[in-house]
Amino acid sequence: MTMETRVLKYFLEVAKLNNITKAAEKLHITQPTLSRQIMELEKEVGVPLFDREKRQMRLNQAGALFQERAQAILNLLDQTEQQLSTVGHQLSGMINLGMVESVVADFLMDQVAAFQDQYPNVRFNIFDGDGDTLRGRLDQGLCDLVALIEPVEAAKYNYFTLPTRERWGLIMRADDPLAKRHQIMAHDLYQLPLIVGRRSIVRDDITDLMHLDPNKLDWRIQINLPANAQRLVLSGKYYHFGIYGVYKKYHDPRLAFVPFSPEKTSGHLLAWRKNMQLAPASEKFLQFVAEQTVH
Repeated sequence: MTMETRVLKYFLEVAKLNNITKAAEKLHITQPTLSRQIMELEKEVGVPLFDREKRQMRLNQAGALFQERAQAILNLLDQTEQQLSTVGHQLSGMINLGMVESVVADFLMDQVAAFQDQYPNVRFNIFDGDGDTLRGRLDQGLCDLVALIEPVEAAKYNYFTLPTRERWGLIMRADDPLAKRHQIMAHDLYQLPLIVGRRSIVRDDITDLMHLDPNKLDWRIQINLPANAQRLVLSGKYYHFGIYGVYKKYHDPRLAFVPFSPEKTSGHLLAWRKNMQLAPASEKFLQFVAEQTVH
């Protein structure tokens, strides 16, 4: 397959506008030229990418998949150009850094600020997400480095441990009777309507430690990021099965956090893809963070 990035940009514009004429005007080319380029692209990939209805062109299932991949390719090319850029002999480029929403974010933001003090020509693109989303971005080359909460399916990644740990417990309304407890026991969790993160590997690790029967727990709502859970917890109808770092980020005196017993804590990892050469800026930042973890 020998398609040019220019053709990918043409395709994405048509997909965005659903109209050949409008896309041609936006791209400053003629409508027949754009139509020919799209038909040649469909011939090259071997399947139609659009459903054509009068003057409208809408992505079909194959087109939606191709749109996702085409955008990822162009993003990756753009990131590579930025990473390879230099200003004189000074280190420069873009570092795409992903992180989970936990206490690790505070640690890494301090590292980012300190790193830019030394290397002001390096820029950061920071993406927040849960572990599944971040690993997906790492696999696609959209993130260079990601900070994940343990446990992690790390067989295909290089990683090292970061000096931050999280306590697990329940987040609830501060006026809830359970908020007066110093600890939440396993039997307290049964029959409670729970909000939980979607990463089953983390959930299973905690339920195993506490000897909980997951089939008897009322997993009422599953989330990927905790922001929307705050309102649900404040309703008094739900309990967030989560980490202290999330409670801390809420900064809400109407909420309380009570840790589990036995105590459960999780560490963090900074991970990157195996068999993948990092750009100089990312390599330097990785070394910088590693040095902070041993001092």
